[in-house]
Amino acid sequence: MSGSAVTGVERAVELLDLHPAPADMRQLVIDGLSRSRKQLPAWFLYDAEGSRLFDLICQQPEYTLTATETALLEREAAAIAAALGSGTLVEFGAGSARKVAPLLQALAQPAYVALDISAEHLQAACTRLEQQFPAVPILGICCDYSQLEELPEHPLLNGTAHLGFFPGSSLGNFEPAAARDLLAQFRRLLGPGGQLLIGIDQPKAVERLEAAYDDAAGVSAAFALNLLRRLNRDLAGSFDLEAFHYRARWVEEHSHIEMALVSQRAQEVKLAGRSWSFAAGEALITETSAKYSPEAFLELAASAGWRGSERWSDPAGDLSLHLLVQAD
Repeated sequence: MSGSAVTGVERAVELLDLHPAPADMRQLVIDGLSRSRKQLPAWFLYDAEGSRLFDLICQQPEYTLTATETALLEREAAAIAAALGSGTLVEFGAGSARKVAPLLQALAQPAYVALDISAEHLQAACTRLEQQFPAVPILGICCDYSQLEELPEHPLLNGTAHLGFFPGSSLGNFEPAAARDLLAQFRRLLGPGGQLLIGIDQPKAVERLEAAYDDAAGVSAAFALNLLRRLNRDLAGSFDLEAFHYRARWVEEHSHIEMALVSQRAQEVKLAGRSWSFAAGEALITETSAKYSPEAFLELAASAGWRGSERWSDPAGDLSLHLLVQAD
């Protein structure tokens, strides 16, 4: 597999663009709204305004995941680096790549490869890291890693162990079967001997969980409602934002938080060239966030060919960093 290298004297880092195919947003909307319980892919939330609002969510006092994981990485960086050993750190869905810094500081002779579907975000994140760690070789790969058959040929990825990194408890946004498939995909991409360091949010008091996803300042609600603005803009939708209210609730049988926009009345909405009916009280699920106990997560990981090697947790037991190695 090969891509086109984006080069030029003005660029401090290399960006390899594999030209990921754009998603068929219209078909995904039709599929999602045709389900018995209407649900859209969580990534629809992240247009430019959605990304800005999510950054604000991470700063709310109720949403402790980001601060907890960042502090855990900083505190345990030396131990994690010792357990990882040498190799190239490969971050999946790097985004702003802000959590990798403690590992790059602690690893001996690190190299870093960031995978993300947004070339713009990759360039910004990698350039910032290059300024912070000028001695670290850095490569950005613009791709949809869920669709890759293998990592591309590149000196940073040849003849070295691959150390996967997937922070943020992002696995929780996937339904169990899809989460297992994603872990299996990471195993294939990292190859024989590859390891995976992954952040997993754990169950806690229901009041804390629901507050984390429905903050007092209303940022989470604004984040969800922005989805309707995006659909109106990008797919000629006719959503009345005032006709929906935001809800976040813990669903015990699935061990996840379910976030939804709930129709306040019976209504018809035009979207993607079709008409869709919403009953009063009917929910449009915007995302879910599963919480795994260490035992439940390791069982899921084992079903994808991984086994637990090390685990680090914050003092309150809110979040774990698991180091996985391949089971065979």
